Amino acid sequence: MKTFLTTTALALGLATAAAAEGELKIYHWFEYIPQELLDKFAAEYDVKVTMDTFDSNEALLAALKAGKMGSYDVAVPGDYMVKIMGDEGMLDTFTPDEMPNLGNIQDQWMDVDFDPGRKSSIPYQWGSTSFSVNTEVYTGPLDSLGLIFDPPEELKGKINVLDTSGETLTLASLYAGIPQCTSDRTQLKALNDLVQAAKPYWASFGSDVAKDVLVSGDAAAGMIWSGFSAKARAEGAPIQYVFPKEGMIVWMDNVVLLKDAPNRDNALKFMNFLLEPENAAAVTNYAAYTSGVKGVEEFLLPEIANSPESNPPADVKGVFVQACPEEVQVMYDAIWTNLKK
Repeated sequence: MKTFLTTTALALGLATAAAAEGELKIYHWFEYIPQELLDKFAAEYDVKVTMDTFDSNEALLAALKAGKMGSYDVAVPGDYMVKIMGDEGMLDTFTPDEMPNLGNIQDQWMDVDFDPGRKSSIPYQWGSTSFSVNTEVYTGPLDSLGLIFDPPEELKGKINVLDTSGETLTLASLYAGIPQCTSDRTQLKALNDLVQAAKPYWASFGSDVAKDVLVSGDAAAGMIWSGFSAKARAEGAPIQYVFPKEGMIVWMDNVVLLKDAPNRDNALKFMNFLLEPENAAAVTNYAAYTSGVKGVEEFLLPEIANSPESNPPADVKGVFVQACPEEVQVMYDAIWTNLKK
């Protein structure tokens, strides 16, 4: 886990960290926010910022449940995890008066199922989850999740899979034509059989390395988030991001206000700060995803705005990962645990 400390030059020269107006403690995905933006916030509000990172929604939830609640002010869960955290009583709420830039949220991301009316969260970035393939290793059709779950000889033993059950099992369900959150035992057995049969062809489970293994050539194909694929291409990986005919995952990451946040006021300032178009665009330019904030277009780099990963064909189906009922999630957890043995 990485930890970052951001201090302004003024604070370095004229005061100790203890003299700052306050603190902000962030629990965030890795490689997902530019240090310069944290520095900017710290300077504007005279706040000491610290950030720890996680590599999956499930890791975030597990850490908070294991005693990290009260250690952080804000976190950055995906859409379905916002709902789970809300149901678990982990989120605080805010009023529109406490979030002056709430009106900057794009309409389609305002009244969302996982946080209707945006009372505990704001949109951060959105993108898709699919997979990328090294086109120097494999030159066949790039149109199906079968390249991951029933791979050709060229890719066998050279595939990295995201180490997150929500996304990996959802992609497997799309390939198998099985509904998410099914409780049908026959369908669950088919899902388990599919991933168990595919496992011998996978070289690794890794989320934080999903980009690096494609850049290094250690993997010839891998599940990956759209922005990570764009960054891998920018680093020279000869890959193509695939929009599968069976469908892909669409997600929205969100900044949430955590219950019992030790620095609630600074948390609200930070969330409001991220809703400024220039600041939202700074995240997009760094992470290569798409913002949920109005007015970012004028601040985007052309290569980011025109990235093929961020401009899928109109006929590609996108689905959100669903938060399953607890009694159903237990069965999916069992499939995942068995897969990781």
